[in-house]
Amino acid sequence: MMSLTFLPVLAPLLAGIIILLARLGGLNLQRLLSMLSVLLLTFISLELMQQAVQGQTQVYTLGNWVAPFGIVLVLDQLSALMVLITSILALGALWYAVTSKIDAKGSHFHVLFQIQLFGLNGAFMTGDVFNLFVFFEVLLLASYGLLLHGGGAARTKGGLQYVVINLIGSTLFLFAVGTLYGILGTLNIADMAVKVSQAQPEDLGVIAAAGLLLLVVFGLKAAMFPLYLWLPQAYANTSAPVAALFAIMTKVGLYAIIRVHGTVFGDSAGELAHYYAPWVLGLGLITLLLAALGVMAARGLREQVTYLVLASVATLLIGLGLNSAEALAASLYYLIHSTLIAGGFFLLADIIARGRDQIGDRFISANAMPQAVLIGGTFIFGAIAMSGMPPLSGFFGKVLILSSALDHEWFMTILGIVLVSGLLMIVAVARSGSLMFYHTQPDAPQGESLNSLAYGAVVMLFATGIILVIFAHSITLLTESTAQQLWQSSDYIQAVLNTRAVGGN
Repeated sequence: MMSLTFLPVLAPLLAGIIILLARLGGLNLQRLLSMLSVLLLTFISLELMQQAVQGQTQVYTLGNWVAPFGIVLVLDQLSALMVLITSILALGALWYAVTSKIDAKGSHFHVLFQIQLFGLNGAFMTGDVFNLFVFFEVLLLASYGLLLHGGGAARTKGGLQYVVINLIGSTLFLFAVGTLYGILGTLNIADMAVKVSQAQPEDLGVIAAAGLLLLVVFGLKAAMFPLYLWLPQAYANTSAPVAALFAIMTKVGLYAIIRVHGTVFGDSAGELAHYYAPWVLGLGLITLLLAALGVMAARGLREQVTYLVLASVATLLIGLGLNSAEALAASLYYLIHSTLIAGGFFLLADIIARGRDQIGDRFISANAMPQAVLIGGTFIFGAIAMSGMPPLSGFFGKVLILSSALDHEWFMTILGIVLVSGLLMIVAVARSGSLMFYHTQPDAPQGESLNSLAYGAVVMLFATGIILVIFAHSITLLTESTAQQLWQSSDYIQAVLNTRAVGGN
């Protein structure tokens, strides 16, 4: 059982190496190996989720070196949930890339795809901050290649901005990590929490400053204001399956805030307990307003979906900033919804762009696309889900977050910004749908016919919006259990620090 904890990290790494060695066998062999690897990862993720819901935190010590001296991988309900979401999203994105033959437009797509999964799962599973940095760099290196896959001036420009801003973030990450290590003498997350609770008063100012610098780095990864300007160009100009997979990338930053700040600066941190929360809440509110304006100002569907992703990130930041177990549970429910629906919407945007021929996804009148009724109906579903309208899961997620804010001193501000931004997004997506599906030219359709196999990936990811509603009670029980486990971080700390070496006393 314990060996399974390592498999979400090991499986995609081995798959990437095998696919690289199999490149002489042709693209079809690479596709087969890549798809089998993601299917295997999905089954592993389901098994790990089943183990995690039992409530016991599992710790894997690499090289049999125990914490805080060795590298540990930690499986709890949050890490299991993030790995499962990643595998489902990857399955949809990869299926679309293969069936639409986007993977054939450049070299090493499947190798980079697997290494990206290796970096993502490693970031979710690692138990120390330095290896979080290492896995950040791995997934970022793979994402650079995926972002530019297929070439083009727009992708190169967006990729350059993406690379530069993330290199700056990596530098700040090292500064923050070095400062914390100099004060605390450890980078294991559980051990850092213990050392912060025992820190001398004269060290608290430096620890707080380093923690805020680390928050800036995680905020950059999550696209938090004012560090989100890299996201629209990068996500809107890359290929559809890459953009769909990137829907989880911003959630890595959010996960890091939950895991690192929530553990290190939790209830046991004394004067520094949850000191970061007001910053997260305030910046989340600003990000939400600007994201809503971006949704309205977007000139194409892919750009609009990118700003909808930013709005979902902002909503999650608000939930984290409310700083309660109830708000955290609501945020986790909304995280599942926003990640998978956004991934499907990026794929749908590509289908629409292909169906509109030369016009692409721009918001101007054009000929009706083939199968416009089916695609238009799917667009309405995605628009309702992403903008948070009833009766889909986005509405339930926002209601849960707002209900958890009822006793907060900023409640009226939070309510006003969430409602106003939601209205702006509803108006924007309604206008977009009207331009693309109703204000059409009378001429015959000229774009590509619908690729039913590729469309299946959209249906799979969008179906999660229905599943989250039908099984809302069971899923909210899961997110509440996960939030309680996170809120009681002492259990995580004890599990990591009390794990003994195999064969040890």
